[in-house]
Amino acid sequence: METAGAVRTVVVVGLGYVGLPLAVRAVEAGFAVVGLDIDEQRVKRLTAGDSYVEDITADRLLAALDTGRLGFTVDAVDAAGFDVCVITVPTPLRDGAPDLSYIESAGTSIAPLLRPGATVVLESTSYPGTTQDVLLPLLERGSGLRAGADFHVGYSPERIDPGNPRWQLENTPKVVSGIDDDSLEAVEAFYDRIVQRTVPVSSPRTAELTKLLENTFRQVNIALVNELAMCARPLGVDIWEAVEAAATKPFGFMPFYPGPGVGGHCLPVDPSYLSWQVRRQLQHDVRFVSLAQEINEHMPEHVVRRVEAGLRRPLDGARVLVLGLAYKKNTGDVRESPAVAVCEVLRERGARVRAVEPYADPRELPAEVLCVELTAAELREADAVVLTTDHDVFDYELVAREAPYVLDTRNRCGGGVDRL
Repeated sequence: METAGAVRTVVVVGLGYVGLPLAVRAVEAGFAVVGLDIDEQRVKRLTAGDSYVEDITADRLLAALDTGRLGFTVDAVDAAGFDVCVITVPTPLRDGAPDLSYIESAGTSIAPLLRPGATVVLESTSYPGTTQDVLLPLLERGSGLRAGADFHVGYSPERIDPGNPRWQLENTPKVVSGIDDDSLEAVEAFYDRIVQRTVPVSSPRTAELTKLLENTFRQVNIALVNELAMCARPLGVDIWEAVEAAATKPFGFMPFYPGPGVGGHCLPVDPSYLSWQVRRQLQHDVRFVSLAQEINEHMPEHVVRRVEAGLRRPLDGARVLVLGLAYKKNTGDVRESPAVAVCEVLRERGARVRAVEPYADPRELPAEVLCVELTAAELREADAVVLTTDHDVFDYELVAREAPYVLDTRNRCGGGVDRL
């Protein structure tokens, strides 16, 4: 087999929030990269230097294209001859069960292109065992080669945090694993050129569980503070003040803050992979995970109840302005966004919903919600304003001054407004 140092050409399968930053970073590290995606429109946009991922600016994408070592395609045949293949495709839930069809499709497409000495790494989030029990057999069957003996296989969970100005791909420690020692060496050698620090673990199953543990930790702690937020107000306590006070303790505490729920490509989904696998394999329920999901899924309903209580009138016919539809501030990602769920519940209650969302692609937004600009007139004409996503571009002084009633679920508007 070729040594890890011989790696030259990389194919990245899946060009979303995980795959595109990896492809660009690999070019910057000196690799020749082929980005493979089934979406023709994505490939056309990227080939033209048009980035749809906030963390990759158009200038950075164009600089990578100008090297002549970056190309995009919808045809897997164009990826032939790769040294490393990284699979970064989605792993959604379908009726509560993991949908691995994108991983299976990627593995099936790549397998005939495998050659001795190549390395395949899965980054898509899934339950422990996916790499070895699902992907590996597809690669062996489609290539006629043996994993370990002829080619390397590993798992390295993505840790992309869209819109985070401090922690990006290259300076976030990268957990790496392989099915055997040689695979681990090959996977680690690749990522050592991509990121500042790699963290090797003993097996792909451990690395897969690491990713689920990270996001389950967040899900559970957000649920804890959300439940306390629902209790604190009736008790005459400001949950925000209590959290900030607790955060002054220099040990044994990490602050989490309440909000309208959880969203994005990880938190609402990843813990369910763990629960599903544990129930299937061990016939056991991970009760913390189930309870946390239940609490966070009900937060949009709680937000709407608070709006109705604040208005002191039924929502039927009320005009409600929702600020922010993305799941996270300063990004346009609306996947599983609790803000969108808040809009749905408001509409179910008869409210006339308008929204301000400066970042998201309009094609990704709910068609039944009218998107408007944040103006004094819009604020004054609303019966209620709900801050669901605290984008930094919002004028919070204007909101607090002009809106007749505000429910602030993110603690950004200052005193004088109703807070979650």
